[in-house]
Amino acid sequence: MILPREFYAGNVLEVAKNLLNCYLVREYSGKLLIGKIVETEAYHQDDPACHAYRKKTPRNETMFGPPGHAYVYFTYGMHYCFNVVTGDVGRAEAVLIRALEPISGIEVIKALRGNKPERELLRGPAKLTQGMAIDLKLNGHDLTLGKALYITEGEPLSPEEIVTTTRIGINAGKELPYRFYIRGNKFVSKK
Repeated sequence: MILPREFYAGNVLEVAKNLLNCYLVREYSGKLLIGKIVETEAYHQDDPACHAYRKKTPRNETMFGPPGHAYVYFTYGMHYCFNVVTGDVGRAEAVLIRALEPISGIEVIKALRGNKPERELLRGPAKLTQGMAIDLKLNGHDLTLGKALYITEGEPLSPEEIVTTTRIGINAGKELPYRFYIRGNKFVSKK
């Protein structure tokens, strides 16, 4: 089942945990590229690492809602990152999808990633967007429509199966325990 808007309307930290073990689906060139979400990071408006910490801008306006939309941004002049907008309209919150376990369409994903080993295909936010053909054209896309890009439910995880830790690759807010991943999964970007 495709995740409904109500799923995304919750607290960003809870949504970040609940997205683990769900499936990101990308319709691309007549194929379905599917990856299981194994790692996430949460960001909210009061968080100094959040793009919307200072104010609303053309770049971050998607983060202000409604929930259940894709927030895609370009970073370091070369990479895209894919986030899921959460929470109430008007309050900027999003979950960065950091890593996927490849499930289906692996040959296409490999071609998009230059034939990297399977473990490295979708392990990290920039690799993930490259392998799933996600770019700025999908910024603002409604993930609840069930076309082009969407997320389907997976088996819920027990609290023991989820590791909570600090985020990676940021300076401001780096001490906050806003990163979540599936314990023991080999596709997590960094332990």
